[in-house]
Amino acid sequence: MRPGISIQHTSLPSRTSGVVRCDIAAMIAFVPQEKWPEGASSGDFVELIARRVTDLQDHPLAYLYDAVTTRAVRCFFENGGDTLHLFAVCIDHIDDLKAPSSSDGPLLPLFDRLRTEEDIALLAVPSAATMRCEITRSGLVYSEADALYRLLLAHCREMVNRFLVIDAPRGLHAELLERWLSQLRGKDPHVDGFGAVYYPWLQRGDDLFPPSGAILGLYARVEREHAPAGVGWPPANLPLWGTTHTEVDLSWDEAGRVQDAGINPILVQPGRGVIVWGARTLSTDPRWTFVNSRRIVSMITEQLRRDNEWVVFETNNRSLWKIIERDVIVRLDQFWQAGILAGTRSQEEYSVECSESTNPLALRDAGQLNVQVALKPVGTTERILIDLRLGSSEP
Repeated sequence: MRPGISIQHTSLPSRTSGVVRCDIAAMIAFVPQEKWPEGASSGDFVELIARRVTDLQDHPLAYLYDAVTTRAVRCFFENGGDTLHLFAVCIDHIDDLKAPSSSDGPLLPLFDRLRTEEDIALLAVPSAATMRCEITRSGLVYSEADALYRLLLAHCREMVNRFLVIDAPRGLHAELLERWLSQLRGKDPHVDGFGAVYYPWLQRGDDLFPPSGAILGLYARVEREHAPAGVGWPPANLPLWGTTHTEVDLSWDEAGRVQDAGINPILVQPGRGVIVWGARTLSTDPRWTFVNSRRIVSMITEQLRRDNEWVVFETNNRSLWKIIERDVIVRLDQFWQAGILAGTRSQEEYSVECSESTNPLALRDAGQLNVQVALKPVGTTERILIDLRLGSSEP
């Protein structure tokens, strides 16, 4: 090259990141004291990242994972799962899970790790469904896992783009199952939309197991088949693979009652196999009734957070507001084109404002910048009414 000054034309780096993945899952297992590895102590955990079922089977620490979790891992990959984080946490006693905390105790290191792994979008604890249930004299039904589930639901809300799949407790059916759910939900309505319950348990021959592993795989399958915005499709009316039948053969009427109670039923349909026939969260808020509605908003929230991290410590003025407003609209246009935002045309059902009205002087002086985003996710068709009339029609 000749000496002197040379000029090279390059494009500016993009301020927006790639689309947030929503198919990466995690499962949590617990290791009793008699199975701890040498030198382990309460709260220590092992994490494996599996891309296929043999990644666990062939690992020297596979013995730390209980049989229920190991079976769930197999179901995850049989149903289309791609990436799975496996956590095995050392606990002193089962009582550690009856009144758990994310701020102290043996689960603290696990929650610290989960908070750093932002790409985990799906979460389950298959072995929790085997914990003991209790029926009080007044008829209330509790599971020893209820406090753990509520803690994990709060964690999912904290992480925004994380969703908990819950198994119905072993041995609970009909009215007892509905009573249990009524005790689980409603303690904090703000977190109920971040989880969903599935019933009944699955079977493969005589092998009986909770459905969460297969359900996580189904979620991941739907997400990958409809990439890059698969959260817009409800994970329902689809077959579960690797299972022959369900523990309880629900009739249509029974499935309807289960679904109305807020539990997602799993049915056996002739010619189709074992089918998930529900896509409802735990929430009683109509805005968050359906799994895909909650997950669309969660994914977009996380996406906009990542897209706009560069804004921190920038000069808070009108020029910056216009840039942010434009970038957010571009991203929402992409999601609308992908079919996960409502509206027959761009920006019909979503809007963005970043202006002086959303950023008054008091907020700016406090170092804050406020962007107001209003949007409507696509809806879910849960029931179809066919009005069949016989005879001639009236003029």
